[in-house]
Amino acid sequence: MIDFSNIAAQLNAGTILPEGIVVITLLVVLVGDLIVGRSSTKWTPYAAIIGLIGAIVALYTQWDSTNTIGFLGGFNADALSVVFRGIIALCAITTILMSVAYIEQTGTPLGEFICILLTATLGAMFLSGADELVMIFVSLETLSISSYLLTGYTKRDPRSNEAALKYLLIGAASSAVFLYGISLLYGLSGGETRLTAIASSLANGAGGGVSLALVIALVFAIAGISFKISAVPFHQWTPDVYEGSPTPVVAFLSVGSKAAGFALAIRLLVTAFPLVSEQWHFVFTALAILSMVLGNVVALAQTSMKRLLAYSSIGQAGFVMIGLLANTEAGYASMIFYLLVYLFMNLGGFTCVILFSLRTGTDQISEYAGLYQKDPLLTLGLSLCLLSLGGIPPLAGFFGKIYLFWAGWQAGLYWLVLLGLITSVASIYYYIRVVKMMVVKEPQEMSDVIKNYPPIRWNLPGMRPLQVGLIVSVLATSLAGILSNPLFTLANNSIAKTPMLHSALVQTVETNSVASQSNFSLSKNN
Repeated sequence: MIDFSNIAAQLNAGTILPEGIVVITLLVVLVGDLIVGRSSTKWTPYAAIIGLIGAIVALYTQWDSTNTIGFLGGFNADALSVVFRGIIALCAITTILMSVAYIEQTGTPLGEFICILLTATLGAMFLSGADELVMIFVSLETLSISSYLLTGYTKRDPRSNEAALKYLLIGAASSAVFLYGISLLYGLSGGETRLTAIASSLANGAGGGVSLALVIALVFAIAGISFKISAVPFHQWTPDVYEGSPTPVVAFLSVGSKAAGFALAIRLLVTAFPLVSEQWHFVFTALAILSMVLGNVVALAQTSMKRLLAYSSIGQAGFVMIGLLANTEAGYASMIFYLLVYLFMNLGGFTCVILFSLRTGTDQISEYAGLYQKDPLLTLGLSLCLLSLGGIPPLAGFFGKIYLFWAGWQAGLYWLVLLGLITSVASIYYYIRVVKMMVVKEPQEMSDVIKNYPPIRWNLPGMRPLQVGLIVSVLATSLAGILSNPLFTLANNSIAKTPMLHSALVQTVETNSVASQSNFSLSKNN
C-alpha cells in the first residue's frame, strides 16, 4: 500500500508555495485574457502584480524555515534562495508597471506579454533554489525560452525580430555547452544528480587528484552561467538584444536574468565544484577583469541610451563577481546587497528611458539635450538613477560598491578592487555625460525632439503604473543609500542562515590552513 503521508513529507511541497502562487496568477491572467479579450488590459496587469506581491509575502513566511529541502532534494528554499527569488519577483512587478503603456502603444496584446513574463519569472525563481541537475536545466530553459519570446514580442519591428533571432541562436549554443558540462558532472559522479551527492561522490573518487574531465565540466558550466550574467567574452548578444528588444523586456533581463544567473553560480560552484575551487576562481577572475574593462570602456563610445545601459550592465556584472571571488560571508552578502540596490537604480533608469521614448520615439543620447527645461521630473529621476549606477554618494549604488570592494579587499583581491575603482571612475564619466546633456544645455542648444516635446499628461492609458514604478524606483535609489542598514542586515542574515555556504566556507578555511601548514613545514626543512 502506498504511504501518501510519507511521500508528502518527502516532497515538502510548501517549499515552492511562492512559485505556486505565481503559477495560479499566470493561469488567472491567461484564462481571463482568453475569456474577456482585449478589454482585459484594464485588470490583468494588476492581477499579476497582486499575485507577485502574494509570492513575496509567501517568501517572507519561509525566511526562518528550518525544513528547506523539497522534492526529494530537487529544490532548496534556504535563506539565500528566498532573497534571490524576492529580487526576481520585485523585478517582475516593476517590469509590469513600466510595460503597460509601452506594450499598448506597440499594438500587441498585453495579456500574452504578462503571461510570458510570469513564465520567465517562474523559471528564474526555480533556478534560484534548484539543487539538482535536472531541475537546474529545466528551470534554466524555462527562463531562456520565455526570454527569447519576450525579446521578439513586438513582431512588427524588424529590430525586435533580429534581436530575438540572435538571442535564440547564441542562447541555444550556450544551453548545449552548459548541458554537456553538467552531463559530464553526472557521469563523473557515477550517476548522481543532487549537487551535494555529486560533491561527496567526486571527493570519495578523486583520490587527492583532479581529473581533466572535471575541469572540462567546470569550464562548460561556467560558459553557460556567464552567458546568463552577460560576462565578457559571452556578452556578444547583450548590446544587440538590448537595442532591439522592447525596453521593459531589457529591464527584466538586466536584473531578473542576472540575479538568477548569480544564484545558480553560487549554488553550483560552491556545492558541486569544491575540488576545483582554485580553477573556478582563476576563470572568474579573468571574466571579472574583462567584463569591468570592456563593459565600461566600450560604453564611453555609445550614442544609443539602451546600448549604453547594455555595456553598463556588462561592467556591473564584473563588479558583482568581486563578491563571488571573495568567497567569504561578507563577499556573498555584498553580492546580494548590490543586486538589491541595482534592481531599483537600473529599473528606474529603464523606466525613464521608456517614458522618454513614449513621448519622443527615440532613445539617442544626443536627443536628451535640454530635457530639464521641458520635463524636470524625468530629468531628476534619470539623473539620480544614472548617478547611483556610477556610484556617487550618498545614493544606493555608492554603498553597494563600497561593500563589494571592501569585501574583495578583505579577501586579498587587491588588484581586482583597484581595477574596479578605476573602471568605476570611467563609468562615472559616461553617466555624467548624459546628465550634463539634459541639464546644462542653453535654450538654443536644445535638440529638435525636445523643442517639439509633447505636453506632459499622466492621465493617458497605462501612464499611472509607469509613474508609480518611476517614483518607487527613484525613491528607493535615493533612500536605500541613506537608510541602507535594513538591507545590510537582510543580506548578512541571508548568508548567516544558509548552511550550504557555511560548510563551503569552513572547507575553504581548512584547505587554506593545510596549505599554509605544508608551506611552513617545507620552509622549516629548508
